[in-house]
Amino acid sequence: MKAKTDKIYHECGITGIISNTRINIPEKLFYPLFSLQHRGQESCGITYLKKKKLVTYKDLGMVSTVLSHYLSEEHPSKIGIGHVRYSTHGGNKLENAQPFMFSCNKGDIAIAHNGNISNSDRLRNELFQNGSIFQTTSDTELIMHLIARSSKPTFFDALLEILGMIEGAYSMVLIHDGSLYAIRDPSGFRPLVMGKNENITVFASETCALDILHAEYIREVKPGEILKMDSRGLKSFSFGAGSRHSHCIFELIYFARPDSTVFGHSVHLVRKKMGEMLAKADSTKADIACPVPDSGNSAALGYSTESCIPLEQGLTRNHYTGRTFIQPLPSQREFAVKMKLHPVRACIEGKSVILVDDSLVRGTTSKAIVKLLKDTGAGEVHFRLTAPEIKHPCYFGIDIPTKEELISNRLNPAEVAEYIGAESVIFLPIESLKKCVKNPDDFCFGCFTGEYSVVPGNADRSRKE
Repeated sequence: MKAKTDKIYHECGITGIISNTRINIPEKLFYPLFSLQHRGQESCGITYLKKKKLVTYKDLGMVSTVLSHYLSEEHPSKIGIGHVRYSTHGGNKLENAQPFMFSCNKGDIAIAHNGNISNSDRLRNELFQNGSIFQTTSDTELIMHLIARSSKPTFFDALLEILGMIEGAYSMVLIHDGSLYAIRDPSGFRPLVMGKNENITVFASETCALDILHAEYIREVKPGEILKMDSRGLKSFSFGAGSRHSHCIFELIYFARPDSTVFGHSVHLVRKKMGEMLAKADSTKADIACPVPDSGNSAALGYSTESCIPLEQGLTRNHYTGRTFIQPLPSQREFAVKMKLHPVRACIEGKSVILVDDSLVRGTTSKAIVKLLKDTGAGEVHFRLTAPEIKHPCYFGIDIPTKEELISNRLNPAEVAEYIGAESVIFLPIESLKKCVKNPDDFCFGCFTGEYSVVPGNADRSRKE
């Protein structure tokens, strides 16, 4: 059973590597996947080319557990892809772990995908009626079936055809016939970047995955672009031209690592700016500003700088609990917060606290955090969020609950404050949020406004990768 927490989750991290010479590709894949662990902690895997055959290894668990044996083994290869996954509907099952590998009339193909095919219900039903047999609950499997069933004579022609059929968010890396493909949907919902060092070209969800391999950041894969890399070099192909960009703003609010550059923005600096904008919208006097670690750290620094309220690390975080201790019952949830977050009594006791976090979903975990601070002796707790009120679901690869579960659809900020036990709650106004990025028209704010630049193909959010 999935716990009903205050956090929202993205679905995956992906990487692909191609080398000029034969190197230990599985070892090289380990490091960027380890850097992308925050994007998915429930399963991981790699596929690489071994003696002209694709080999896949994947399992439930973290990168350090599932793939660590590759650090002491030699598997010479020139090409490979990898994936870390967070599951939603369908649960944490091995059959949903990626990469997916299949053989069909277009050859042997491996694929790793981050995003959500928003017209998946219709496509799945059409394929099922035409005889397809599905082994997983994953959107990614749809792509495999569509490629195999295409009447186009070549893999690349089939790929172009099916990209015109699927809708929503899809950043992907694929292997076919010794070539590595990196693909990003025309709206550019999810990030995908390219980097290089002397021997290898790397594609990954975030720049932090390039840094660990000492790969120089080259550029983003453009929305609506296919990059094909092989022994002959790099080729670029465009599809879906003319679509409006819809970068997910939550990549900057919460998902991406603060040391990454995403959509051309420093994640840390954008979050710091969000904190500054929050402080400008707030006249509350308090003794300290305190982040909810780790997602609130950069924003709390910005809040403190703008407001001149001293920054204190009033909460520390145990990084070793993962999601194991996030439980669905209220009594269990309060204990889970204590397992994960530890108050520093000397900083909090007798103080009025500005508590800075990224977002408020159901209010359940936030209620437990406020109680934790007050049980430690905080006189007042004022909760501040760098996201506006979340009132709508996401159809493009984020695990946001239904409208009925979202607390901001039932309660105004004053009522939210009463519910979670805080003295006040302030959300960052959406117009202030837009001022934190250079090109706000290129971002999707649909979970706040209900206005999507891409019309969702169906209302079923249950299958995301």
